[in-house]
Amino acid sequence: MKHHYLIVDSETTSKQTVADFGAVIMDRKGNIVEQFGVLLDGHFGTLPLWSDPRAPAEAFWSTQMRHRRKKHYDDLLTAGQRSICSPALVNLWLARVKGQYDPAVTAYNIGFDWSKCRNTGIDLGIFQTRFCTMKAARAFIATRADYADFCQARGLLTGMGQPRTTADAMAKYVIDRQHAGSLDDEPHTALEDARDYEAPILAHILRNVSRKKLLDASRY
Repeated sequence: MKHHYLIVDSETTSKQTVADFGAVIMDRKGNIVEQFGVLLDGHFGTLPLWSDPRAPAEAFWSTQMRHRRKKHYDDLLTAGQRSICSPALVNLWLARVKGQYDPAVTAYNIGFDWSKCRNTGIDLGIFQTRFCTMKAARAFIATRADYADFCQARGLLTGMGQPRTTADAMAKYVIDRQHAGSLDDEPHTALEDARDYEAPILAHILRNVSRKKLLDASRY
């Protein structure tokens, strides 16, 4: 069986459960063979979306901006780009892709997504092999001198002046080095983040690193 990877992402509620679940199945060559994006019944629209009360009012994660984020999801529902789904149906999808692809499961900061999925009744524990894409990216991308140069040139720096290691920064490095400014900022919707940002990062690593070396550096 060919190696496949299940890349998951989640956006959360104020109660640390999943409001928005997204996932893609990717083969070793970086081809997306399936994608899945749903809003969770009993969580999205029932519980407030997570926000940071310390954030300035105009910031994306501020409490004041929650209504804009909620409206964007409502627009996706209206356009047919999302549906409301129970955690049980998400688990049925996960069981089916496990049987069909037997993928390794990963996420950018998998500990975060793992715990929020567990809080929501989404069972990622059915997958035997799991690893953290963020740990892999820090090991195999962030250590490059040209990554630091790229972040400096693009202003992708922390408050301490260090290169960011977010999925947004890593994806811009992977995709955008030859086409500055072509990749928009990460939208923070689960399917799009997994498909358009995290999958290219993992595909880039897999082109340069063996599966064994990847798992040894980032197993969860």
